[in-house]
Amino acid sequence: MNSATPSFQPGVRSRIRVVVIDDSALIRRVLTEIINSQPDMEVVAQAPDPLVAREQIRALNPDVITLDVEMPRMDGLAFLEKLMRLKPTPVVMVSTLTERGSETTLRALELGAVDFVSKPRIDIVHGMQEYAGEITDKIRAASVARVRRLVGPASEPAGGAADALPSRPVSGWSTEKLIIVGASTGGTEALRELLEPLPPDIPGILIAQHMPEAFTRSFARRLDGLCRITVKEAEDGERVLPGHAYIAPGHSHLLLRRSGANYMTTLSQSEPVNRHRPSVDVLFRSAATHAGRNAIGVILTGMGRDGAAGMREMRDAGAWNIAQDEESCVVFGMPKEAINGGGVDEVLPLKSIARAVIGQITASGGRQNRV
Repeated sequence: MNSATPSFQPGVRSRIRVVVIDDSALIRRVLTEIINSQPDMEVVAQAPDPLVAREQIRALNPDVITLDVEMPRMDGLAFLEKLMRLKPTPVVMVSTLTERGSETTLRALELGAVDFVSKPRIDIVHGMQEYAGEITDKIRAASVARVRRLVGPASEPAGGAADALPSRPVSGWSTEKLIIVGASTGGTEALRELLEPLPPDIPGILIAQHMPEAFTRSFARRLDGLCRITVKEAEDGERVLPGHAYIAPGHSHLLLRRSGANYMTTLSQSEPVNRHRPSVDVLFRSAATHAGRNAIGVILTGMGRDGAAGMREMRDAGAWNIAQDEESCVVFGMPKEAINGGGVDEVLPLKSIARAVIGQITASGGRQNRV
């Protein structure tokens, strides 16, 4: 265990102090090597289970915790719930790439975990090393994330779910309108809060959320059970229907195209953009080209700048764009970059975005207020 006190230098930000919790000694060692190889972070303690970790966390007050899901004596979810109620701390989950693992990880994000990294099932050492850049990026993002104390029922989203918005006949919506959404760190719960109140006949929604392939189908299925709209993992060549949200699968970019009078989906396994596939920029740029002023763009919490350039292209093409505000973001990276890039018309708290989207869809002369 590396328990050395971090070094401090005048004018230099202290290193990110990390506690690693995993029942596998091998995983603890590999994670420690990856983290300690970075100049701006260090592992200050390791623990084989949450009961050992409790005392370390009390004594060391770490900036970030990496947490395994399945452990002896107390599983990761039970520990995470206690932690977020008593001492909210940024947590990055370490999850196995399995169907059951994806369901558990999504539950962890509901409980307040900032993000997760995938633990390979074979060749762990080389597999984890391949994820080294992703692991350290997510620890950096977690170190500046806004974590909130878990209060009330554990199933309730942070900040409380918005009231359901009223429905109206399908004929009342323009079939030309579309809602285009991008998100990353913290986006799973932000998307839940955005989509839950929407009426079942809302215009079609396309979503790019940074998420590994093994998780997007489970994520879509979970949202589908919570929302009045239909939520599904996008497939290639689907017609975009009202009352449906299409989530980019973790293995492909999601793009919009036109076929006659219909909007259609296209999946592409072309190279990652901004280190991501799916990429928000790829989706937004396709919306700029094929939907133009009929699109409403929404950029939610996330680290990095993916989506900023595409959102500017959408706005230049006539779209109305909304960014989540800093106070309600887990990480204010992507919205901030989109705002600074000139692609945003409104900056709103998460709880207000669904109603603002409805307002833009129903407003007559929808772009007259733009300066």
